[in-house]
Amino acid sequence: MANYHEPVLLEKVIECLDVKPDGFYVDATFGGGGHGLEILKKLKNGKLIAFDQDEDAEANLPDDDRVMFFNHNFRFIKNFLQLNKLVPLDGLFADLGVSSHQLEIPGRGFSTRFSGPLDMRMNQSSELTAADIVNDFDEQHLSKIFRHYGELKNADKLAKIIIKERGKKRIQNTYDLVGLIENLTTKNRRNKFLAQVFQALRIEVNDEINALKELLQQSVDILKTGGRLVIISYHSIEDRLVKNFMKAGNFEGIVHKDFYGNKLTPFEVIHKFVVPGEEEIMNNNRARSAKLRTARKIATND
Repeated sequence: MANYHEPVLLEKVIECLDVKPDGFYVDATFGGGGHGLEILKKLKNGKLIAFDQDEDAEANLPDDDRVMFFNHNFRFIKNFLQLNKLVPLDGLFADLGVSSHQLEIPGRGFSTRFSGPLDMRMNQSSELTAADIVNDFDEQHLSKIFRHYGELKNADKLAKIIIKERGKKRIQNTYDLVGLIENLTTKNRRNKFLAQVFQALRIEVNDEINALKELLQQSVDILKTGGRLVIISYHSIEDRLVKNFMKAGNFEGIVHKDFYGNKLTPFEVIHKFVVPGEEEIMNNNRARSAKLRTARKIATND
């Protein structure tokens, strides 16, 4: 588990989940088990249901009958829970960041700091890689990915350079891509720029935005009334979706009302959001951009 990462906002996550000893709780992004195992400490006869599409996460599971593990993307959560009679849930948690474990393995291709294949697959059995995107997607599609998922203002220029260079030879390596694009920004912004490029590719490779939307939509059906939805996000694209869905039950953030003026939303926002303190950020650099949001289910269709 030490090879993964320090769990972000650990105490606050447990507080927000309001863990009950006999409750059923999902850690949708088990990884190194930092959050999930802390939930388990609070359980007596309850269940911890862990999901992770990365098969490496299975090595971190404890030998405990109260734990069930599904080596699958959390977008399939409702089917697996219903099939195994694990609904309704008392709490659902997800940490949407990339683990330090994934970043530190050059062969996974997640980091700009190492030379490795342009892979970025969280699920190693998936077919699409970052190299496929960089070398095979057309200019318009590349530009759209960098603009929407990397929030890059020079997305068009970035796409043009990639198209031009890949005509000479296929771009297969992380360092090949970094060397090709690092001068598109100033030196003091270079690290952030490269991180945004890699973020955009990673999101596309793993279809992360659609997976998150599916998780949020399914949370309404699998949480019991009063159940907690707790999500940590690391960039504005994800956070906006989480914020809007918790507020309104849709991704536009538009709160609809019935004839009598009652809000038609499945959740009550418990607090606006929580961010790590200076001490945690100093001890755990991964926490610097984390934002935690919590909501309580108020609909009664479970």
